Amino acid sequence: MAFELPYSLCFLLLLLQLPFSTIAQTYNNISFSSSLTAQEDGNPNWPSPSGEFAFGFRKIGNGGYLLAIWFDQIHEKTIVWSANRNNLVQQGSTIEFSAEGLILTDSATGTQTFISDQTGATGVAYAAMLDTGNLVLATRDSNNLWQSFDHPTDTILPTQTLNQNSTLFAQLTATNYLEGRFMFTLQFDGNLVLYTTSFPLKSTNVDYWSTKTVGSGFQVIFNQSGCIYLTAQNGSILGVISCNATSTQDFYQRATLDYDGVLRHYTYPKSTNTSSHWSTLAFIPPNICTAIVEYTGGGACGFNSLCSHDDEAPMTNCSCPKSYILVDQDDERKGCKQNFVPQRCDKASSETDHFDFQEILYTDWPSGDYEHFKPVNKEWCKQSCLNDCFCAIAIFNDGSGDCWKKGIPISNGKTNSDVKGTALVKIRKENPADPKKKEGLTPILIGSVIMLIGTILVVLIMTYLVIYRIYYRKALVSQLYPVVQGINLKCFTFMELKEATNGFKEELGRGAFATVFKGVLASDNGKCIAVKRLNAMAKENDLEFKAEVSAISRTNHRNLVQLLGFCKEGQHQLLVYEYMSNGSLASFLFGESKPNWYQRKQIALGTARGLLYLHDECSKQIIHCDIKPQNILLDDTFTARIADFGVAKLLKTDQTRTTTRIRGTKGYVAPEWFKSLPVTVKVDVYSYGIVLLEIVCCRKNFEEQALDENQMILADWAYNCYRQKKLHLLLQNVDDDQAMDGIKKLEKYLMIAFWCIQQDPSVRPTIKQVTQMLEGTVEVSVPPNPSSVYVQSK
Repeated sequence: MAFELPYSLCFLLLLLQLPFSTIAQTYNNISFSSSLTAQEDGNPNWPSPSGEFAFGFRKIGNGGYLLAIWFDQIHEKTIVWSANRNNLVQQGSTIEFSAEGLILTDSATGTQTFISDQTGATGVAYAAMLDTGNLVLATRDSNNLWQSFDHPTDTILPTQTLNQNSTLFAQLTATNYLEGRFMFTLQFDGNLVLYTTSFPLKSTNVDYWSTKTVGSGFQVIFNQSGCIYLTAQNGSILGVISCNATSTQDFYQRATLDYDGVLRHYTYPKSTNTSSHWSTLAFIPPNICTAIVEYTGGGACGFNSLCSHDDEAPMTNCSCPKSYILVDQDDERKGCKQNFVPQRCDKASSETDHFDFQEILYTDWPSGDYEHFKPVNKEWCKQSCLNDCFCAIAIFNDGSGDCWKKGIPISNGKTNSDVKGTALVKIRKENPADPKKKEGLTPILIGSVIMLIGTILVVLIMTYLVIYRIYYRKALVSQLYPVVQGINLKCFTFMELKEATNGFKEELGRGAFATVFKGVLASDNGKCIAVKRLNAMAKENDLEFKAEVSAISRTNHRNLVQLLGFCKEGQHQLLVYEYMSNGSLASFLFGESKPNWYQRKQIALGTARGLLYLHDECSKQIIHCDIKPQNILLDDTFTARIADFGVAKLLKTDQTRTTTRIRGTKGYVAPEWFKSLPVTVKVDVYSYGIVLLEIVCCRKNFEEQALDENQMILADWAYNCYRQKKLHLLLQNVDDDQAMDGIKKLEKYLMIAFWCIQQDPSVRPTIKQVTQMLEGTVEVSVPPNPSSVYVQSK
């Protein structure tokens, strides 16, 4: 559905027919001390005067109760607002109206939560549930002090307005009201945008629809005539989102950001016909499957899954390829996993006969390619994937002869008639027994086999009973302290780390593959530790755990975070590190209190020395692959310590480059990753160059909210300032007289950074040369222009 101005002509006519000012409201006043209780039987609530809406508790499956507003005269009892979507309460919980506002008390914990503002001092006199679906707290002269319309969840209703910085969050699934993976927001800059979120955080990830009204959008209005449109501050209409010619007197209406990421405008006839249902009048974006292409994240349907769109279907369909199954049966957008044993790399060539391909037409998983061949035919593409244990899926384009190889997890999967590629999904063949062999088995042979098995079992049981006591303790220790070959680290039990972290209570940080918790080792004089707990996605193939242990166990340097030990007990995989009391460079650099120039110089030099150790001084050269401020931690003395070796790549002593799939974080990734070229230690030099620019200027490399669009990308802006001799402009975020007075020193650091981020890896200095330039033992020559433009493959 397009966002177009021509609709506004019809829209204005409807506005004239039924302006907001003519809408009358009847109140059923709710007095002080009124309360509702969540209970199994019955459904006590506060209804609106017409009975069309109600406010109270709703039972949500077996999970608890939601304090909500819903359509009360239709069969579905559709919920349009909730107060505790992220924290359901238990049976017996209450909501009470007092002079302080609406207070929710959880019967299980006794916790009290203010649903409305604490308005006792401002003259609140009564509460009321209105026929518009709005719950209000008002003064005696009917001035609203608080209203649910100002705090929307996933739905807006006729007469409701979204102001700048208002946001709708989709619920997680059809039955889980937790804030989910999508958001609809009118930003402070006036742009109305649909985003994917960095779930479970609320932060935005990728925008997949917008009105492109930066600088002009002011309010989203859903009027009584059933039209939803965006206005400027002067009231002029910038564009129509949806417009329904059907009167709200005959139809219920709502606009909901559904759990599949689509904003839909719904209507429902106001009749007593129980067979009626919500009909979709309009929706955005037109096709969610093709609209979302995430650099990080699983796309519209999750990792390894496929998204298909049907205008007639109530929700976008998410499915798994053949021989893949859902990771979570209750959440189809959590992605899919292989339901077979993957191909082993040490036996890839001998196992090719055990695998075949499922061909899926008009299907692609954009991004995630690690190899590209052209021109080839389909059989060549299949054979190349068969011979490659890393290849899980290949995309073949019959028209152009392109073959892209992808490893899991892969994202943005879609099946659509506009897609030109055919997906070749590698699956393991079934291996049924030969029926002729079954027919040849005689009863005598079967009996002999059974007797042999029985004899072996008896011998094994007797042997076990004899030696049980001798080896019991040794077996127990082996079970609790599994050994990782070649690593000499302390092995912790899971219970030991659970106690140290107080049940994994204090979270220090969270990433795509793990969560880090603070802990205290009682057995080591109360020493503080950081415990990294790998999540289910990282555990699936064990690579994340082995990569981190293998990389860090070989290191010992003052500018690297030290690995103290690990736990690998069943499904539990944890890494134990030194605790860094001053957090990450990102929080120190981009927080309210900026580090001074001396601290920034020391951090830059310490980080370079840590990388020098990884590149030149380890027994096996290590490419970190993900240098960024979040992975540089600060100890008690603010010494830089490089962390997070989860994506590190080890190189053999006679190896200088490697071919591998894209790793790292957007904004810090060297351009050769996107060109399917072999990568070297120079990718870390590029990432370090971006970080060095951020350290010097105390701002992020990319700031979408920059006042001047020329300043959005720090690398480009910094080079322009350097070329135009306007370096003082780069210190706007820095309140440091030493830095302001040392423009020459600043210029030197910028020149080093520009050398590091050259597009051609061969032009970049080694990290040893960078360290020497920082220390002043090597002169810094004038750098060429580091172009910020690079082409991503496919």
